[in-house]
Order: sequence, then C-alpha cells, then structure tokens
Amino acid sequence: MTMTLTSATQLTQNHLLSLKDYSTEEILELLALAADLKKPENKHLPLLQGKVLGMIFEKSSTRTRVSFEAGMLQLGGHAMHLSTRDIQMGRGETIADTAQVLSGYLDGIMIRTFHQATVEEFAANSKVPVINGLTDDFHPCQVLADLLTIQEHFGVLAGKKMAYIGDANNMSNSLMIGAAKVGMDITIASPAAYAPKPDMVALAQSIALETGANIHVTTDPVEAVAGCDVIYTDVWASMGQEAEALERMEHFKNFQVNEELVQHANSHYIFMHCLPAHREEEVTTAILEGPNSVVFQEAENRLHTQKALLVALMGK
Repeated sequence: MTMTLTSATQLTQNHLLSLKDYSTEEILELLALAADLKKPENKHLPLLQGKVLGMIFEKSSTRTRVSFEAGMLQLGGHAMHLSTRDIQMGRGETIADTAQVLSGYLDGIMIRTFHQATVEEFAANSKVPVINGLTDDFHPCQVLADLLTIQEHFGVLAGKKMAYIGDANNMSNSLMIGAAKVGMDITIASPAAYAPKPDMVALAQSIALETGANIHVTTDPVEAVAGCDVIYTDVWASMGQEAEALERMEHFKNFQVNEELVQHANSHYIFMHCLPAHREEEVTTAILEGPNSVVFQEAENRLHTQKALLVALMGK
C-alpha cells in the first residue's frame, strides 16, 4: 500500500475523546487513510500485528462492537470485549484504577459509556490511547464515518450543507463540531425543548470561524432542509431515555424525515442515519430505503474510519 499520509501515526493527540481536539488537517488525513484502507487489496494489511484493543461497554452496541473487533482482526491484532458486568469497574473499582491496570495489559482502549467525564478520566490515567466509542455528549467515531461517506459522494466536504433533523443529542453535537472542522454548513432543527445546548453551539461556532462554516439552529425542519445536500436524523429517544419515548414522540411528530420534507432539499441530497432506526418514527421506510439513502454505506464506513484511527493511534 502506498500511504497517503506521511504522518498517519503522528496525531497531536494520544486519544480520541472528541473531534474538537483534532485539527482540520488531522481529520482529513484520517479520512484519506480510511479511503486507502477501504481498498480491497488493503483489507488485511497487518499494521497492528500483535496489538490488543480492550473494548469496555456500559452501553449496548451493534456497529461499534463489530466494527472495532473486525477492524482489529483485519489489521492483524486482537480485540477484547469487556462488559462492565464482567470487570471490577462495574463492582466499584475506580475509573482511575481500572485505567492504570488495563493500560498495563493493552495497547489501546475503546470505551462506550454514558458520561463524557468517564472517558476523560480514563484517558487521564491511561498509558495507552483511549477512544471514545460513544458518550451522552459525543460520538466522534460515527462522525468520521459520516464525513467519509459525504466525501465519497460529493468529492469534497467544504461548502456542502447539512440539515440535522430531530433530537439535539450526542450526534448533533458531534456533527456540528465535525462539520465546522471541515468547512461544512450545518443547521440543527429541533423542537425548542430539545434544542442544542448553548455551550455546544458556541463551541461549534468558534471552530467555524476558522473554516468559514456556518452553524445555525432552528425549530423549523423545512428551513433546515431547504437547499441542503445532506439530511441527517437520529432516533427521538436514545439509550436511557426509553421512559420518555411517548412524550418525545408528541414533541417530534412534525420532525419526521419523509417524502414531503425531502422535497425541499437539493435533488441530489443524500439521507444519513447513524442507526439503529425506528422506522416510521424519525424517518419513513420509503426514505430509509430510497435511492438517496446511504445509511448502509455509512454504517460500513465505521469499519474503515476506525481502522484508520486505530492505525494512527496504536501504530506508533
């Protein structure tokens, strides 16, 4: 393989806690490496031969677990599933103690949990790279896959317009940051009671000042979608919010991505969803399975961008 990166293993950060910590250049380099690793002839390059990734799960997972585990195997390494039901962290051992112990055994740690502070404390006490596989605040690995997918379809990222429709959650937070980093415009359309937190909007806007991107928040999904290139949505009730599902459905009933709403987008728009989807709630099946949908390509790209991230962080 001819590497497109001269600094693939020289990221300025030792961890991935949020994309806000990565420069535009680093993000674009990771996407370039992911595109290389996606080529069939490069699927099984043993770039992490003998390396072991520990994967800690406090939240259930399909795409995160399978993509990280498959990625490590394809890179010649091994991935170890560590449920908090099985390790002592779930029985009272401190995060700091767990991080120090596990980082003495492993070459990298991915953690999928509730609180961003947990990932940050883990990283502060770890001797090896720590990857945020999802928290209530951020989902940076998903956004790397999203950006690769958009780049594959349009050839460029800067100047493209995205509309995120629905709950302002960890996905909208991470998409605002990721879009701002690469110069994409993004509008978040949510009911007023579920709007993005002001500090998250301010963070994204501060990044956007450096790249020329525009960050906008509205309560009108039609306004958000008008003239956009990418329509993105997520479930209305995320993990841990199941008890609120009925109440949330009432608030979000006018925020469904359906055949009527997408008429306001550019004809070449692509539809994205981080999955799993609740069909006929946040999106109709006709849109999810329609010709503009790239959700399964997007899901596959989790594998390729995470392989690039693993090589960059653990290949040192």
